[in-house]
Amino acid sequence: MLLPNTWCILLFCLFTSLSPVIRATLNLTLPHQHPNPEAVVQEVQRRLNVSISRRQMLATNTTTTATINVELKDQMSCLTGNPIDDCWKCDPNWFNNRQHLADCAIGFGQGAVGGKGGQIYVVTDSSDHDTVNPTPGTLRHAVVQTEPLWIVFATNMMIKLKHELIVNSYKTIDGRGANVHITGGGCITLQYVSNVIITNIHVHHCVPSGNTQIRSSPTHVGFRGRSDGDGISIFGSRNLWIDHCDLSHCTDGLIDAIMGSTAITISNNYLSHHNEVMLLGHDDRYLPDTGMQITIAFNHFGEGLVQRMPRCRHGYFHVVNNDFTEWKMYAIGGSASPTINSQGNRYTAPSDPDSKEVTKRVDTDEGDWAGWNWRTDGDVMVNGAFFVPSGAGLSTQYAKASSVEPKSAVIVDQLTRGAGVMGGSRYIYLLAYILFFFWEN
Repeated sequence: MLLPNTWCILLFCLFTSLSPVIRATLNLTLPHQHPNPEAVVQEVQRRLNVSISRRQMLATNTTTTATINVELKDQMSCLTGNPIDDCWKCDPNWFNNRQHLADCAIGFGQGAVGGKGGQIYVVTDSSDHDTVNPTPGTLRHAVVQTEPLWIVFATNMMIKLKHELIVNSYKTIDGRGANVHITGGGCITLQYVSNVIITNIHVHHCVPSGNTQIRSSPTHVGFRGRSDGDGISIFGSRNLWIDHCDLSHCTDGLIDAIMGSTAITISNNYLSHHNEVMLLGHDDRYLPDTGMQITIAFNHFGEGLVQRMPRCRHGYFHVVNNDFTEWKMYAIGGSASPTINSQGNRYTAPSDPDSKEVTKRVDTDEGDWAGWNWRTDGDVMVNGAFFVPSGAGLSTQYAKASSVEPKSAVIVDQLTRGAGVMGGSRYIYLLAYILFFFWEN
């Protein structure tokens, strides 16, 4: 008897074998694809407007009130207008109410509940000695469990993986309150899972590994081929949220999402020192990725980046209020007619006069990409940067999204100032890794 995943693969293979005319008459959607992506975009802008208005109102009160309440002053210093951070970060008791974070996501991944409602699992052991029978108290032991878990860390940790860390559904990996580094073989794999939140984790120096047995659940151990060395690899998964992580120095992508993955938000991360940063979409011929929907918000694309921020295929990608401070080749690229909605970002071009363009249509003639829906709205172009929009039906395509105006890139500093892992200098953490590396070797 064929498993459900096998039936899906066979049906998609049949679909891709049909002629283009027949394919065009069919409506290929993923089961968890949002039917109206523009409505999701509009809700992101509404949430953003509410948070910024709240901050502005408090600022007005502090300047007009003679005696300023201490609590009001604390709120004013904490609120940034970033709707994710303002949802939880200003609560002085957030540590005792960690799972409230699951209520704070925006965009296509806002349905990711992670381990909400489950037990708190405290990682006390940073080792990764056995990928088949992981030691209780290790991160690997926590992520393979079947039940929802909210995973936290007893102390600062450097977790050097032997092989890829395969995460089961309904898990939150929450590094808030500790300095947690994940590095080594793999690193993090989300394959055919749902409802995973990863927050406040350093992920770096991930290298290919595999050709070994790895446990993925309490009842399943399987042989895994060689991994690519992605920081976070997403394969056929949905309802995911990656927030406030630092990602750098991996062999392949920092975050790659392929094979029909959808309902994903990537927010508040700091990405640096990497070539091919983010691949979203498996292959130009892989039509299930037309249902891929991803929000990329409030991230800082920092120093030492080259390209793919992101590189998209098919699907719908909302790139909103990010700060792009460096690229060598291009920032946003794509093929196979993806929809790219760029709103309120700041693009700072490199000094190279041949690399000023933000966008790149990969291996495609202008006659083919002229109809793709690529839009820039409220973006700020610095140092000669320029975005090449396209799409004959552009004004109609984005009418609903534009009904709530995107926040200008002028406030990008305010919205992204806390991007990456919270609680200290990333350079100190990188130095700690270097010392750890030499000590281990």
